[in-house]
Amino acid sequence: MPATRPTPTLMGRALRLLSSREHSRAELQTKLQPFEETPGALAAVLDKLVEKDFINEGRVVASILHRRAPKLGASRIQQELKAKGLEPQAIADAVAQLRGTELARAREVWRKKFDQPARDAAERAKQYRFLATRGFSGEVVTKLLGDPHNEWGQE
Repeated sequence: MPATRPTPTLMGRALRLLSSREHSRAELQTKLQPFEETPGALAAVLDKLVEKDFINEGRVVASILHRRAPKLGASRIQQELKAKGLEPQAIADAVAQLRGTELARAREVWRKKFDQPARDAAERAKQYRFLATRGFSGEVVTKLLGDPHNEWGQE
């Protein structure tokens, strides 16, 4: 008869989640809530993890920016940060940081996908939609795609 493994504790579950990637306190709260047997036990575990700096919202923001900024625009990343339950000021700071590089990042995403100017209005609309769904602002996309007579949309 095979030995059975003991049921993981809340702390064990939290550490396993944190070992795969950074999580915000709100994310861990949501994921671990179904396993809380005693009221207040989960809050105590999360408090310990914050105290030991295993949960750090600054690292969560940095991680998301590092992984997602090369592919997505500021508004899409802002949505992801909000979904993780991060502080509004941390989100605002991250978005402000992204806005400065938005055009360059949009240009790189566009080059990887298309790498040539649109031949007609339908293709230009397709390129516009592609960039817009990735969270790049209309202003940035218009600047990038530019005037149809200016092939590369350069300023």
